[in-house]
Amino acid sequence: MTTALAPTANWPFAELLSAAESVNAKVDPPVVDGAVGPTIVQNGRELVNFASINFLNLHQRPDVLEHFVSASREHGLTTGGSRMTQGISRPHLEMEQEICRVTGKERAISFATGLLANFGFLNAMTKYIDWGAGMKCDNSDAVVIMDRHSHWSLLKAAEHLEHGKRLHTFRHNSPEDLEKVLKRVSSPKVVVVIESVYSADGSIAPMNELIDICEKYGALSFVDDANGFMLYGPENRPFAEEFAAMRRATFVMMSFSKAIGIEGGAIAGPADAINAFEITSGTSMFTAAMQPPTAATVGLLIRTLDSDPSIVDNYLARVERFRARLTEIGAPPFETPSYITSVLIGKDETADLVKDAFIEKGFLIPMFMFPAVKRNQAVMRLIINNDHTEEQLEYFLSTLAELKAKHDF
Repeated sequence: MTTALAPTANWPFAELLSAAESVNAKVDPPVVDGAVGPTIVQNGRELVNFASINFLNLHQRPDVLEHFVSASREHGLTTGGSRMTQGISRPHLEMEQEICRVTGKERAISFATGLLANFGFLNAMTKYIDWGAGMKCDNSDAVVIMDRHSHWSLLKAAEHLEHGKRLHTFRHNSPEDLEKVLKRVSSPKVVVVIESVYSADGSIAPMNELIDICEKYGALSFVDDANGFMLYGPENRPFAEEFAAMRRATFVMMSFSKAIGIEGGAIAGPADAINAFEITSGTSMFTAAMQPPTAATVGLLIRTLDSDPSIVDNYLARVERFRARLTEIGAPPFETPSYITSVLIGKDETADLVKDAFIEKGFLIPMFMFPAVKRNQAVMRLIINNDHTEEQLEYFLSTLAELKAKHDF
């Protein structure tokens, strides 16, 4: 009697899992109970959470929760289909109008996630699409130029483009290298893709210089503002000049999962292009939209952060004090003073040990290791939560100092 092979025996999944187990790479996500915030309960254990990207913790405010519940009663929990087949709810329309108001753009289109927004944008900007009866959009001659540190979703969405012909990259945050690339690109349709705040190291794009160069060479500009939306911009905050320049960008993408703290995304830009994205992005035609109560709550939180700047001002002041304390204990963060506070660990093996030691001490700390960063340039990425207590922060700092001395990083 022959032994039946697993249906995926000819595929490399088992070997991958075996290799992952040998280096203690965990592939089973932990189970989380309760709301995610300054603490998190993973597999029944409460940890102080430095991994959460919804760092303002607004989603747990009673008025925000009540707004979501009220909107779900009025509009239901689903659109029932895609934007093209079922339409959008009034909360979507009002949220997109709020986005236009705060970004200064003509139109906005929302997506279920920021990742879908990025995929949809590059699909719309680079493909030939023909529906017949003269309805077509030919962007098969478009060229994309992208910062080398761009998010996975952007790199993945552009992988159908031949590198060196329709896809080019330039050195991270280098206006000089961008100009060199633009000088050798001859297409009449060029779009330059950058981010406002880069997620691994918290670096900020030199927006004025980059957009100046785009305008000089007639290229469109697309800024992935997933990490900066509703956080930076006012003159009293860091990077005011860079974010003022971002208003000149042709397109701006925003994720709502960061400062807003709720899943979803959108693109704002010229009305003709945004209207065309309804059918050319693909990710608005073939996927359902955000849930109506989610869109309603995003709209509320945009208005809240816009009308009460103290929420973000106070948070950024805490970040600044936290960065100073890191320097005091001999673990200085990366130079750019953004809210993404990254500390270099170095060796991947050390980063793994430090991560496990933090869990033993009751902290969830994200470590960026290869392939997210170069080998043995591991980074500990810290995002403090608006509702972390001072005692939690001080305990973390003393633990970090102890582990730094023990593991010599």
